[in-house]
Amino acid sequence: MPLNPGVYKFRDAYGRVIYVGKAKNLRARLSNYFQPVESLAPRTRRMVTSAASVEWTVVGTEVEALSLEYAWIKRFEPRFNVKYRDDKSYPYLAITVAEEYPRALVMRGAKRKGVRYYGPFGQAWAIRETLDLLTPVFPLRTCSTTVFQRYRQQGRACLRGYIDKCSAPCVGRVTPEEHRRIVDDFMAFLDGDTGRFLEGIERAMRQAAELEDFERAARLRDDAAALSRVIERNVVVLPDRTEADVYALAEDDLEAAIQVFMVRRGRISGQRGWIVEKVEDLTLSELVASLLLTVYGESSDVPREILVPALPAGLDELTALLRIQRGGPVDVRVPRRGDKRALAATLAVNAEQSLALHKARRSSDLTSRSQALQDLQEALDLDDAPLRIECYDISHTGGTFQVGSMVVFEDGLARKVEYRRFNLRGPDGLGAADDTAAIAEVLTRRFKHSEVPDADFPDPLDGQLSSAQQVGGSSPSRPSRRHFAYPPNLLVVDGGAAQAGAAAKVLADLGVTGVALIGLAKRLEEVWLPGEVFPVILARGSEGLYLLQRVRDEAHRFAIGAHRKRRAKAMTGSVLDEVPGLGQAKQRALLKRFGSVKRIRQATAAELTQTDGIGPALADRIKRHLQLKDRPTGPAAGAEELAPDEKMSQ
Repeated sequence: MPLNPGVYKFRDAYGRVIYVGKAKNLRARLSNYFQPVESLAPRTRRMVTSAASVEWTVVGTEVEALSLEYAWIKRFEPRFNVKYRDDKSYPYLAITVAEEYPRALVMRGAKRKGVRYYGPFGQAWAIRETLDLLTPVFPLRTCSTTVFQRYRQQGRACLRGYIDKCSAPCVGRVTPEEHRRIVDDFMAFLDGDTGRFLEGIERAMRQAAELEDFERAARLRDDAAALSRVIERNVVVLPDRTEADVYALAEDDLEAAIQVFMVRRGRISGQRGWIVEKVEDLTLSELVASLLLTVYGESSDVPREILVPALPAGLDELTALLRIQRGGPVDVRVPRRGDKRALAATLAVNAEQSLALHKARRSSDLTSRSQALQDLQEALDLDDAPLRIECYDISHTGGTFQVGSMVVFEDGLARKVEYRRFNLRGPDGLGAADDTAAIAEVLTRRFKHSEVPDADFPDPLDGQLSSAQQVGGSSPSRPSRRHFAYPPNLLVVDGGAAQAGAAAKVLADLGVTGVALIGLAKRLEEVWLPGEVFPVILARGSEGLYLLQRVRDEAHRFAIGAHRKRRAKAMTGSVLDEVPGLGQAKQRALLKRFGSVKRIRQATAAELTQTDGIGPALADRIKRHLQLKDRPTGPAAGAEELAPDEKMSQ
């Protein structure tokens, strides 16, 4: 379950929606339903025991969740949503455009003729707060008819008129035409035409400042700030006449998740989702074309607009078919900007969540996992099923901040407590020469100590140990050695024949036997065995290939995360962070002894070794690294120091 805001639906065994709810955090909210039944409220208990499934839709903000929840409660009329099934409804900001002097007010219930509605809002106070921010800029009338008539008879304005939050049409300060223009500008701003008003106010503010009318400039500045924060854009509500189907896709090499929002009269009236298996290699355009042909090929319910993530292959022919099916014009296009682009982005998040959920369900299925292990055993000609699989990947930026990752799957499931990351050193302490050398270093460090891990030693994932300690290095202050677990049945490296060959050489040099080794090339999902001329091709859609993909993608994700963390730390941390083998504990010991990095630079290697945990080799490495950092760089490197006036003239 995602951590995003969204709307969720509980369905019964017949697929009927029985409850619709919204949440700021879907995971936190939905987890409340999965408690011991006796701890739930009676009505919630009946709903949960009546439900057979739950599904959710991710949106961008709580306001969007609120609007979508309201639309779906009205559409599905779920039996357990009693709060809004009577005459109550969400409050709207209403403009009585049919009156001579239109007014703004909070309105609930059925919509009336001659009234323009904005919303819905979550609470009535949100509308009043909006009006309070906007009326200094757009001073339209907000009082009731009774109050308006009373002040008209008295011939004096109310308090809001005196503090310039109303143009006081009751006493004739503005004509009906002038007040109508104020109302039109107010509605234009609420409709999204915000730039014109903000630019006008900022231009007037600058002119007032140039004329030294600072009081008016400050008032205009406050007006601009009020306009900037008054309305949070709501991408799940489009203009009233919008009739569109919005599609989003999330895909990997074997499957694709498809999500669609059906927008009718400006509101999302429905949502559908599919998971499709990609039996053949399809581009995104070809996949979109196949999708639209499947959905609309024999249907007359074709909307005026179809918004897709990429233009379909054979667009002209497909559009002609859709026009025949609809009996009118159809526009198939990719949204580029505005509310529709934002809605498409929201839907793309839902597609990604749908694909992730499908993968999680598939990987947790015992039958699928057993079939995957059996497929790998047969395809790779293994004696036994690979119950423990380790996968390795390398991540770096142009050869810098190199990090290797090791992920472990046991019985087809990720075992994250066994994950490891490696900060690569290389023979000169500056990193590996290429990916094959990096793979060789990682595997060498991993298979030097293939024993049962010491349960009492701190786990390296807590981030408290240096890279040397994480992978089995020794330290004078930590005589215990962290060992790796037993060797895997199957070792996977991310790459092709070259990476698989480098890994095989390491295993041979270390005398490691009984470990099957493959390289998984990403482009065509080819499985490379060491020494083989041709790769092994697993059937598309097979559970074995799906498991290898999951293992490889998890190693890639873990490597990228570790690489980004190391790069960010190097860019924001101390110069000592870049010294290979110098962990946080040793850095603290050095700084405690010498007081600053400057004094560490001035110390000799012999003085550095007097610090706990710093040996002669590490002391030499620290001195060499700090000297490299002190060396001038660039075109002026090695030039004589110039006097200040000479620097200025140059």
